[in-house]
Amino acid sequence: MVDGRGKIVLPGFVDLHTHLWQSLIRGCATDKELNGWLGGCVLPLQGSTVSGADAYAGARLSTLDAISTGVTTVTDWSHAFNPDFARANLKALQDSRQRFVFAFMAGTDSWIAPEVRRIKKDVIDRNPLAHLQIGTHPANWNVANVEASEKLAQELGVPLNVHLLESKADPATDQMEVLRRAGAIRPGLLANHVVHATDAELDELAAHDVRIAHNPLSNMRLASGIARVPGMKARNMKVGLGLDGGTNDTSDMFNNMRAAVGLQRAQSADPGRYPKPADVLRMATLGGAEALGLEKEIGSLTPGKKADLQVINAQALNFAPRFDWASQLVFNTQPVNVQWVFVNGVALKKDGKLVGDTDRVIADAQAAADRVRAILPSK
Repeated sequence: MVDGRGKIVLPGFVDLHTHLWQSLIRGCATDKELNGWLGGCVLPLQGSTVSGADAYAGARLSTLDAISTGVTTVTDWSHAFNPDFARANLKALQDSRQRFVFAFMAGTDSWIAPEVRRIKKDVIDRNPLAHLQIGTHPANWNVANVEASEKLAQELGVPLNVHLLESKADPATDQMEVLRRAGAIRPGLLANHVVHATDAELDELAAHDVRIAHNPLSNMRLASGIARVPGMKARNMKVGLGLDGGTNDTSDMFNNMRAAVGLQRAQSADPGRYPKPADVLRMATLGGAEALGLEKEIGSLTPGKKADLQVINAQALNFAPRFDWASQLVFNTQPVNVQWVFVNGVALKKDGKLVGDTDRVIADAQAAADRVRAILPSK
């Protein structure tokens, strides 16, 4: 029993897009745009460079950090650099006891399809908290991998998960055409960012019920631009919020909601522009659930749904007194105000303290980060 007097109970947040292992590269290349950041912080780690132990350490740290800010469902786009990396990344998600979607970056390497089939059969299908997606990156230099990924996703009956039109350089790589050729523009496709889409491209995505993960903090950090969220709303598209791993450097969903509101207002000089505070609260909860096709299970405090929820202390110096709770949840709340977090009825944060040995998790992540950063050109 939890005494809820003076508290706010709301659904747990749905992080629609992240890369959990990237806590190991927090603070990397903070003066670079997307491709500079990738070149300095991610691409050098491809192959067998990152061990399973390192992947686990980074992902485990991120899961605890996300839980502390009320995230109960996480969509983890795993780079799956090697089999050990993928298995350890997935193990960290299982150990977190969060609800999760594991988006496995697939392709044409011979080990990938058998491993994904095994993971779905032996891990995902046996865990009621787990779901699978197939991740890939549409571009004219990556056609074979995209087509193989879409074929595997169709075989397994799961959605494809892609980064789409994130940076100014992306339209020149024919991302939309590559997806069309692969037959991947279909209901359930989860597209991350979608910053540089034309009206015609938004119309096409909306017509095929493609879902959008809006990542405002990441887009700000990488100078990627401002996603056309009002235009997505006008087209009745399903849009949720993502924290986006190492290009965010924080798992604070409250900060992410503030950014989602503030970016549109700063661009338009219109305080009434969509989204308003109540809109981003919905995007961070039920909106994310709808984008994942899980709205019948999570996303709102509704009889019959799973008990994924958080309890906020509204009697704190940074929050009180009550004036407009919906607006204060967005503009005032900090992770320290999250006192309880439940996933499937199980408390993962109790009376302000995370469940688990956080000191050990931090120490393991530091050791892993030291090993990883020694490899990187950008430190």
